[in-house]
Amino acid sequence: MRLTLVRHATLLLETSHGRILVDPMLRAAGTTPPIENTPNQVRNPLVELPMPAAQVVDGVGLCIVTHLHSDHFDDAADQVLPRDVPILTQPESADALAARGFTNITLEHPAIPMTRGRHGNGEIGEAMGAVSGWVVDGVYIAGDTIWCDEVDDALEQHHPRAIVLNASGARFNVGDPIVMDTEDVRRVRAATGVPIAVVHLEAINHCVEPRSAYRGIEGVHVPDDGETIEL
Repeated sequence: MRLTLVRHATLLLETSHGRILVDPMLRAAGTTPPIENTPNQVRNPLVELPMPAAQVVDGVGLCIVTHLHSDHFDDAADQVLPRDVPILTQPESADALAARGFTNITLEHPAIPMTRGRHGNGEIGEAMGAVSGWVVDGVYIAGDTIWCDEVDDALEQHHPRAIVLNASGARFNVGDPIVMDTEDVRRVRAATGVPIAVVHLEAINHCVEPRSAYRGIEGVHVPDDGETIEL
């Protein structure tokens, strides 16, 4: 698989199933307010797209939406995606996507199984809502999750040959991280020994750990925005 990190958790995958777009956040830098009650109160996104939004969606045969927080699917993506593009998503997100006018929404794929996660602990995790991950050509795209039983179950069930983790230790001013931090990434690497790509960095104001925190961890790749890697 060839993976291009567009920005944040927006990925372009070249797979045996064609060109897949994951979690499109396509708005321009600084066009939305900071996430409230979080560190670093700077307008989002923090950086521009490395390519035009129209180029991101060009030739996409499938869009995977792990959940509907605005840093994973935004109004700019809504505007440029064709209404009939196939969208694979979790059950909790289907009705809202249909309400936006998308006509080809599915909750299952015969060769791309869904996994689950936890978008934080306790009351914060409950408030953040349901999240999903997906396994594409043996690559586990975990989505917004901390290390949890659901991730452990996904690793045990699917035995991925590579993993994409949303990291940065994103958090609010109170409570624990709502996605993986460096400790979680090291734990996944130790548990599996497979190559890991770390994304979800340096683009949204509550993402507190930079790329430099992950570079140097053995077996972990940290692509820059616009960079393509092989998995």
